[in-house]
Amino acid sequence: MGWMTDETGLDKNQANYVALTPLSHLRRAAVVFANLPAVSYGTHRKTYAEYYARCSQLASALQQRGVSPGDVVATLIPNLPAQAEAHFGVPACGAVLNTINTRLDTGTVSYIFAHGGAKIVLVDSQFLSLAEAACADMDGEAPVIIEVPDDQASFPASGRHQTYENLLATGDPDFSWHMPEDEWESLSLNYTSGTTGRPKGVVCHHRGAYLMTMGTVVSWQMTLRPVFMAIVPLFHCNGWNHTWMMPLLGGTLVCCRDITASAIYNAIADENVGYFGGAPIVLNMLVNAKDNERRDFENVVEVFTAGAPPAPATLSKIENGQMSPTYDALKKLAAGLSLSVPQLFTQPQADQVTGRMVLTRAGSGTAHPTTTYEHELLAESLTKKRMLPYRARIRARRMEEFDGWVRHDGEEFLYVLTGVVRLYTEFYEPVEMRRGDSAYYDASMGHNVISVSDEDATILWVTTLG
Repeated sequence: MGWMTDETGLDKNQANYVALTPLSHLRRAAVVFANLPAVSYGTHRKTYAEYYARCSQLASALQQRGVSPGDVVATLIPNLPAQAEAHFGVPACGAVLNTINTRLDTGTVSYIFAHGGAKIVLVDSQFLSLAEAACADMDGEAPVIIEVPDDQASFPASGRHQTYENLLATGDPDFSWHMPEDEWESLSLNYTSGTTGRPKGVVCHHRGAYLMTMGTVVSWQMTLRPVFMAIVPLFHCNGWNHTWMMPLLGGTLVCCRDITASAIYNAIADENVGYFGGAPIVLNMLVNAKDNERRDFENVVEVFTAGAPPAPATLSKIENGQMSPTYDALKKLAAGLSLSVPQLFTQPQADQVTGRMVLTRAGSGTAHPTTTYEHELLAESLTKKRMLPYRARIRARRMEEFDGWVRHDGEEFLYVLTGVVRLYTEFYEPVEMRRGDSAYYDASMGHNVISVSDEDATILWVTTLG
């Protein structure tokens, strides 16, 4: 179908065909945008020529360490330059990149090491103990650890492993990249969170990543030389492919290690950030930031968000004039909520008072025990509730007791009644909470709670239902 009657001399060859790959973006940028800023992280500033050379050195060094095409190279790194360089340098030597969630427990990381067959793993010094414990837990051959210290964040080298910079020093900046012969070749390997069982490996091919980089540019209507801040973890769907996309436009990648309100505001103000992607919980954190965490800035910032609708608190800030989105942003927001723009700001035409109420006496709720929690459902007799309140006794003492992350639709409020708990979330560092402490978060984000007190802790949970 669609072929000419006579195709003589029109066979596929190097002159008329090349496999689609995001690697081509950086190879081109190293020439077209050679002296433009490519990567920024504190004092770490690299042009595209320097960025390409470092990625080439990484590819060369990995090959010298015995990495062959088709081998897996893993990472346990936050959003740092080394993680961005791995997105190009690992596949540039023909290997497959496996970015691992830094918030996983030892057993899960060990399983991913073994299942994916990682030959080498690049590890940020903050997560070195996790990687070492995971390697020790393996039955078969463990990956070689290359340590990635971050002195800017006070995570110096331990001295127990070869460092990333020392590894790069052994590589050739003029290394000839292994470009895919077939765009269906594997580019990256990512693992699911393991909510319903063991994590499952998901392979991304060169063609898919390339098309996503092009599609994002079109849908975001990006122009040349954008300044993009990496907030979405690069271990999560390879940061929505934004790292692979930036060289296409000669953009600057601003790395953000700690996802805090002050760090984000500082980056926007100091680096003139124009774009970032973030989960709704990140947007909620920004609109609720304290005055001392905020910075004034003149530039307009466009945001991609996904996973759940923006929080009501975020919409409320807009309504109260505490945020001033552009009309284009409002149109995108309304489309995401399946509303018209006026519906974002108008009250319902008719309010109906139902007068519903139910009382649940202490200890009279229906119990639903599990191995990790014991739930007591509250207000159970009410139907068509918009919230699900329940009291929970926290039995779990270790993350390993959970079969992956808990995640579900809606938002969730947690209030500690007794004891001390530790709240683990997919996108944030674990936080310890005591009686009277509370947290409000996006429930579609993976989350688990353990008790760290001698006795089982008790908490109040309220989950939205729509």
